[in-house]
Amino acid sequence: MNIVKQILKFNAGREPERLAFKYRNMRSDAFVFLRATCHLFYARMPMESVMVKAPAAWACGDLHLENFGSYKGDNRQVYFDLNDFDEALLAPLSWDPVRGLASILVGGSTLHRDPTVAPHLCEVFLDAYARMLADGKARWVERETAMPPVSDLLQAVRQRPRPAFLDARTVLRGRRRSIRIDGRKALAATPEQHAAVHGFFEIFGARQPEPRFFEVLDIARRIAGNGSLGVDRYIVLVRGKGSPDGNYLLDLKQALPSSPLPRVPLAQPPWIDEAQRVVTVQRRMQAIAMAFLHPVQMNGQPYVLRALQPSEDRVALSGSRLRHPVTRLENLVSVMAECLAWAQLRSSGRSGSAIADELIDFTRGAKWRRQLMEVARHCAAEVETDWQVYCAAYDQGAFAQ
Repeated sequence: MNIVKQILKFNAGREPERLAFKYRNMRSDAFVFLRATCHLFYARMPMESVMVKAPAAWACGDLHLENFGSYKGDNRQVYFDLNDFDEALLAPLSWDPVRGLASILVGGSTLHRDPTVAPHLCEVFLDAYARMLADGKARWVERETAMPPVSDLLQAVRQRPRPAFLDARTVLRGRRRSIRIDGRKALAATPEQHAAVHGFFEIFGARQPEPRFFEVLDIARRIAGNGSLGVDRYIVLVRGKGSPDGNYLLDLKQALPSSPLPRVPLAQPPWIDEAQRVVTVQRRMQAIAMAFLHPVQMNGQPYVLRALQPSEDRVALSGSRLRHPVTRLENLVSVMAECLAWAQLRSSGRSGSAIADELIDFTRGAKWRRQLMEVARHCAAEVETDWQVYCAAYDQGAFAQ
């Protein structure tokens, strides 16, 4: 497989400015490379044993350590859960946990200096995942009983005043806010993009119970994530409950086909469009859906609309080895594994996924655990090798715009 050609082909047609950020980020370390190349991960994944024979389950499709986070749900309460469903699809039950395990192995040096910690955390992840899946009860993370670092995130989001959140992302002049264009989280939008987004919200807002809530005050191109950099995406500042401190920030992102789809051995439901797929699976798998989550269309293309979720509301692992001792990392991967098991149970028996009894039966015995770890180790090694190839090509200018 020609890694350079595969990456260039996959990212063809994306916006050059933000795509350049993606390519630069991918050069930084193998964990970022894994996050940005979901398509390569599944292209490399062995399609044998547990990877094809496991029961069908709904999958987020891009499970890794930084695709979990805290957010406000549509009931305005704070939750910690899986939070990225761009690649969501119906897949063998094993696909999400294998990618999660591989992310622990690839990110091992980032997680901790001791090389034995990452394999240990994989066992912790598998223990928690098997225990919750065998229990058969879909639960969610409780703020009162959560342990650090998850409890820290939940508390921070719950206590964060709206004006402080707005001040971090906007500039206030008089009583009017505008989005802060800083080149790190936001870029200026073109006049054509302003017109398109304004036009969409005029139509969308008119159909809502409170149309004035969605009155657009400002628009910017959003810089966030890794895998989706270069995809059409906006930060939208709306009137909300009134200016200046009742304003809301929304995220409007184009929905593209799921990158693992070419290798999945299961038939998929006939979705209306890609945004409908993303939002439907997200609502099925999350305990409570994110605020303002809607599948929409703009200029005939599918987009996902939701409340802006800051990157600060996830556990950022880069450079974390001094911040997260082993006990905190154990707590973190345990909660992530539990959230995954609960999400699979919650969405079981829907549109082709196996019923909960089949998922529970899957946990019996130890063979499946050994097989998952073997595949995860193989995939992690492939990621490390591919990253080295990518770095050499990047340094030689193969990804220059």
